[in-house]
Order: sequence, then structure tokens, then C-alpha cells
Amino acid sequence: MTSTTVTHTAAASSASWAGLVAAALLGTDRRTPPVTPRPGQDVAGALLDAAAVRTVRRRAGLLPVAARTVPGPAPEDVRPPLPEAARRRLEQLLAGRAAPGGRRGSTPDLTELLPQWLAAANRHGYRAPADLLPALLEAARARSDLRQEALALAGPRALWLARLNPQWKYALREGAGVGVADPRQAQRVWREGLFAERAAALAALRRTDAAAARELLASTWAEERAEDRTMFLDALGEGLSLADEPFLEQALGDRARNVRATAAALLSALPGSALSARMAERARACLAPGRAGDGTVARILVEAPHECDAGMERDGVEPTPPPGRGERSWWLGRLVEAAPLSLWPARLGVAGAEEAVALPVADGWRADLHAAWAGAAVRQHDAAWARALLGPADEPPLPEGAPGLDPARLLAVLPPGERAEWVAEFVAAHGLSQAFRLLGVCAVPWAEPLGRAVVDALDSARDAGGYPWSFSGVMGLAERCLDPDAAGRLEVLTTLPAGPDETEVTAGAAGYWAEAFGRLVGTLRLRATMRTELQPAAQQPAARQPAAGPAGPLGAATPPRAGGCSP
Repeated sequence: MTSTTVTHTAAASSASWAGLVAAALLGTDRRTPPVTPRPGQDVAGALLDAAAVRTVRRRAGLLPVAARTVPGPAPEDVRPPLPEAARRRLEQLLAGRAAPGGRRGSTPDLTELLPQWLAAANRHGYRAPADLLPALLEAARARSDLRQEALALAGPRALWLARLNPQWKYALREGAGVGVADPRQAQRVWREGLFAERAAALAALRRTDAAAARELLASTWAEERAEDRTMFLDALGEGLSLADEPFLEQALGDRARNVRATAAALLSALPGSALSARMAERARACLAPGRAGDGTVARILVEAPHECDAGMERDGVEPTPPPGRGERSWWLGRLVEAAPLSLWPARLGVAGAEEAVALPVADGWRADLHAAWAGAAVRQHDAAWARALLGPADEPPLPEGAPGLDPARLLAVLPPGERAEWVAEFVAAHGLSQAFRLLGVCAVPWAEPLGRAVVDALDSARDAGGYPWSFSGVMGLAERCLDPDAAGRLEVLTTLPAGPDETEVTAGAAGYWAEAFGRLVGTLRLRATMRTELQPAAQQPAARQPAAGPAGPLGAATPPRAGGCSP
């Protein structure tokens, strides 16, 4: 080794690692690295040489760490294992692979089927296979919408694994509520746990002992941060009763605005609360029955508040309206929304919700009043008022952005069957352009009339010359929400129309429609297969010989293809 090489190596070894990193990030033209180049070598090359030498030194200088304590054995999970076919299906879903064959655009989207597969497996009471727990925890780490069902399937072993891998800490937080319904254990978690662990413990205890959960929250209320008080207070919404009223009344005087608003919302949803009575008195003074000028037509007279006094503010009325809202309109809406809906029929001299909603409203206050009634119907879970405010499904739909009158929120108050029937009529009358959010609140699988209405609307859109990607959101919902038993009836939609005058553009659109319907049929068949695979062995149908064609990825016969779709 020459003296020049030795000198260079020594210089590279002594170079500061932080200085090397800084020069590499900023560039050698902006930051001179702490190195001396060899003759004929540029500064960048010297930087790389120095970094290489420094890296070897850092690695060679690592000291062995003390051995950790061997973790205890994983807890037992006594739930029954998945049937073998379902176990292989879970492995396939976690890998995000489609079945072999077919183009990517025509195959079912397995990642979208994983949530409902997990929910179905949990309904059967299965446990996750031990060898798939890491993949299951990784999938739930990447997708928060999977966590509840994934952790339920993984069971206590998921928490055991999460203590060994910092990347799975979310499982310790979100799974903390499991098994802490016992008040003594909940108190330990409440004293020692992280925020999410405490919130989960509070929610779990609330489900089994509402009074104990409220007392637990009250024990540390004054010490909690404002944002934490708001989140903890939400947990009292489950099992809400008049026994919670004194604590919530106390929270109305909280120094944090969000805490006051949350407490007011809970009290206004509590029949018989003092806040409901106060709001009823205020709202009653704002609305009165009246007559038109000729005295023949009944209507509602409105006198909105002229100020937001201290009492209104304490009861959750924010004095400053959001942008675009007038003060009086805002205050009126907050009062009416918090008042019990049972007040209005007697006050307005009508029989019920339908008659009250049908009354004309003076001076252009109708939209504000109906929006406030809609908020009250959602908050108080009043189906009669929600039904009246929705009106017939075949009437013109509400304009986009109608304040407060959100049909999807009102629909969520109705029973599932009535909800599906209303949306089916809406789709039949108005098509799919405004139906996406309405479909999202309907129970899965969709009832047969709703499924038929959606498919008919998609077919009509194809006949009208529309392009399938304009309806990709609804098509995706249909793949996940249609009854799998409908697959056979839909196969006719996967065929290309025949016609001598068809243009190239139309043929292209028709091909895309056929592919989209093919993917829909294939996904429904795959969901039917998954449903069968999850049945206990005693309920499994007798094995059948595969039809012509290779076996699928689970060793079962691949279902027949439809429109190029391989489920």
C-alpha cells in the first residue's frame, strides 16, 4: 500500500459521517465534503470512497446487544379453525392476487372483497391461521378499514405478536378494548394505557356497564386534555340515558368549545333532558302557526333569533356562523335542530310530521327550517320525520349541496327494508347520477328490487351510449353488494350486441361494457364460492367433479367464465 493510499484511507476514515451525509444530500457543488480527493479524483468520487470506508467502520464497530428475555408462549385461541378451502382463500386475498387467467381489467378485485370476507368469517366464529397472522396484521396496518374485523379474526394472538413488532402497535391500541369490560381491568388500562387504549377500554366498559364507564371518565375528567375530553365524551353516546344528564350538564360549562358542542348534541338527543326543554322553549318562540293574507291557507310564521345570548351559547349554539350562512339563519337552525320533534305537531296545529312538512313557510324560511328538522330527525332517530322530509322517491331530487337536507343521512334513520325500497324507486326514476351515496347506506346484500333497479339502470346507460367508466363507482358497489345468487340472471349482459352498422367507437364502448358486466358476474360467482367455503364442513355441499378446464387456485374447479372474467 502506498503512502498516498494510506493517507487517503486515513482521511476517509476520519471524515464525519454527518458531514458526508450533508454533502451528499446538498451536492458537492453546494457543500464541500470533509474529504481529500486522490490525485486525478473528483470530489464526488472522494465522497463516495469516504462513505464506503465509513460504512465498513460503522458495521465493524457494532457491539453485540444483550439478549432479550424470551417471550412467553402465545395465548390459546379455542375458536374453531377455518375450513381448508377458506384458509387458502384468505391467503389469496391477503396476497391481493386474482385467480389465474383473464385480463387484469376483467378479473375481480380481491382487495375489495377482503373486508366482507373477514366479516363473514367472524360471523362464523373462526380463528385466523397462525401462519397468516403476520400477513393479516400487515394488511390491517395498511388499511384502517380492515382493522376491526382483522383483529377480531386474529384474536388474542394478534396482541401477543404486536408486542414483539413495533409496526403493529396499532393492534395494541385498537384491540385494547377486547376483554377489558371488567371494571377493575378497565381502570388499570385507564390509568396506564395510551389514549387509544383508554378510549377502547372506555367504549368496551360502556357497552356492559354504562354507569361504571361514566364514573371512570368522571374520575379523571379535570386532568384530561381538551381534545381527549371531546373524544371520550363521544363514548357516552352508546347507552345514553337520563342518568348521564348531570355529567353532561356539567360538561356544558367546559372551557373547550368542542366539548360543549358534543355535550349539547348528546343532551339534545336525550328525550326529557333539561337542555331539550330549554331548546324547545327557545325554538317554540321562533315558529308559530299563521294564515295567508286572505286567511284561507295555513302556513308557518318564522321569527329567527336576533342574538345569541349567553344561555344559548352555553347550550351549544356557536355564535359565529360558518362562511356563507347568515347569523339569524344559523341560530334558528341550531335551536330547531336541538328541540324535540314531538313539539311541532301540537305547536303548528297539525296531526304529525307529514302534515307539518307540507305546510308553506313564510318569508323564504322553508329551506332553513326543513334543514333543521332534518338534522333533528337524524339526531333523534325519528323515522316518521325522516320519511316526511325525504318525500316520494320519484319526485325531483334535491339539488347538490342543499344545506342540511342530505337524503343519505335521512335514509339511514329508516328501517333497512324501507331504505332499500326508497332507493330502488329513486334509481328507477332518476338513474344513477345522484344515487352513489344513497346506495352506500343500504344493507348488504342489496334487496332484490334494489339490485334489479341498479342493474336495469346500468343496462339503460349502456343502451343510451354511456361509457362504463362513468359508472365505475356504482359498478364497484354492485360487485360487492348485489346478492351473489343474481349472477346467473346477469350473464346475458356480458354478450356483445350484434349490428352491421355499429361504428368502431360504439363497438369499443360495447366491449368495455361487456367486460364490466363480465367482471360483475365473475365477482358475484366468486362471492358465492367464498360463502360456501366458509360454511362448516358438515354444511359443505357434496364435492362435484370439475367442469372442463383447469383447477382454480384453491384446488376447486374454476367457475365458468362470463365475458372473459375469471373469478
